[in-house]
Amino acid sequence: MSIEQVTEMLLSRYQKEFSEKRRYIVGIDGLGGAGKTTVAKELRHALELADHEVFIVHLDDHIVETHERYGTGNDEWFEYYFLQWDIRLIETELFRKLHASGSITLPFYHSPTDTVITKPIHLAPSAFILIEGVFLQRKEWRRYVDFMVYIDCSHELRAERVLDRDVYLGDDQARLDKYRRRYWLAEDYYVDEVDPIGSADYVYRSR
Repeated sequence: MSIEQVTEMLLSRYQKEFSEKRRYIVGIDGLGGAGKTTVAKELRHALELADHEVFIVHLDDHIVETHERYGTGNDEWFEYYFLQWDIRLIETELFRKLHASGSITLPFYHSPTDTVITKPIHLAPSAFILIEGVFLQRKEWRRYVDFMVYIDCSHELRAERVLDRDVYLGDDQARLDKYRRRYWLAEDYYVDEVDPIGSADYVYRSR
């Protein structure tokens, strides 16, 4: 499946069902290493070619400080799924305000200093907003998204990508152990609880 097909279905849905003068929210969901950022950039380009204004929100820009998501006494997978983001804050300050077209101020995580800096983001009142991130279809957020794309990618390919990418986690074995304890267990929980493929409007098969 191609970006052209995603764009065609998205614009068809937009033109048939969307009559309000407000922002149109598109989710780009997928597990770690599925290619969410790449798809978001390609989709933005395709929509801009169709004369639409587009803004991308990366959920990983809005995680919490380290002490709030590590060493909390919970299992590591739980920390990643439930504590990596302030779920309620993202709902109230991002998703609700996107639909209300109000001003939006979000916490941006600054990795070098492990701090959060609150900054405004400026969005046109009727732009396409592409939100990309893992666990995007969790129950607190799903209802705010007008069109959800899920990137379906094999575990083998995703594992190869993330283990090659995340060298900051240590050597090969350290990276593998971390993913087994923290990330993959959280992803398994998400798949079991949410059924992201079944809940998406469009499933993009990544190869």
